[in-house]
Amino acid sequence: MPVTPDDPDDAFDAAMAARICWHYFKEGQTQDAIATRLNLTRKRVNRILGEARERGLVQITIQHPLGIYSELEARLARQFGLARAIVVPSPLGDADVRAMVGAAAGEYVSEHLASNASLGITWGGTINAAAQSIRKRSDQGNSVVLLCGGLAESTSINPYDNASMMARALDARCHYLTAPMFAASSELRQALTESEPVRSVLAMVPKLDMALLSAIDLTEDSKALEYGVISRGDWRSLRTAGAVGDICGHYLGAEGNLIQHSLSTRVINPPMKSLLAIPHRVLAAGGMAKVAIMSAAIRAKLCHVLITDENAASALVKG
Repeated sequence: MPVTPDDPDDAFDAAMAARICWHYFKEGQTQDAIATRLNLTRKRVNRILGEARERGLVQITIQHPLGIYSELEARLARQFGLARAIVVPSPLGDADVRAMVGAAAGEYVSEHLASNASLGITWGGTINAAAQSIRKRSDQGNSVVLLCGGLAESTSINPYDNASMMARALDARCHYLTAPMFAASSELRQALTESEPVRSVLAMVPKLDMALLSAIDLTEDSKALEYGVISRGDWRSLRTAGAVGDICGHYLGAEGNLIQHSLSTRVINPPMKSLLAIPHRVLAAGGMAKVAIMSAAIRAKLCHVLITDENAASALVKG
């Protein structure tokens, strides 16, 4: 007698269970929504959730939320020469992909940031989600360095707030770039980067042990545009110049080439050579809007470890 999808004796699929648990417990999706997304019956989704709890896959949180796309991860790493790729499920409906990818990034940093190691971070919603997902530790001698200047108007993704949150979770010493993200002129930028303590913080960057980088896209859905970080005029001229986004204030073309623009002369950030000197560079970004800038960042050698979602990962490998 053939086994049907709802047969209680069919084999337990750990990868499918992890995916269902992620959607249910991390995203708060209903069993009906999950069943529709995965082409299953609600009865099977309910049974898998129950068995996952019985087997210890789920306790208070999902025990193993990463690594359920091993084939796609292996292809990403092989195709782009990465040390590692981590792929998480793409969110259902209107759920924010930054929360999903950020949670995975926080887990990665928790596992791989050694005692007495230093971590550099950029800004954005993904970094904010990562900071919220860090496993709390104490007295391990860590330090956090903010790799960009601040924003005049505070939001949930304010760079200073994100750095403070990350440092509190790690019980780490925090170093800020005490300057705006963009100076009013190139002359002011030079004066600020040559002043203390900005100069001292920038000097720390090539000596960092790990960097957690976010990708800022220049699509119509760009958060930099939505939050007023850049003007629509600058957004338009950056796109005309060939930029697809930025990594830590470095505007990149599709091939990973640096784009020359007036903003580039005013942004307060570490030089590219300082970023490339960091031995463990982690890029965390998700969503289809980020595919072009993720690809550019990989080509620019800014990424050893990529953390992204299934849809974006699939688009990357397809080119």
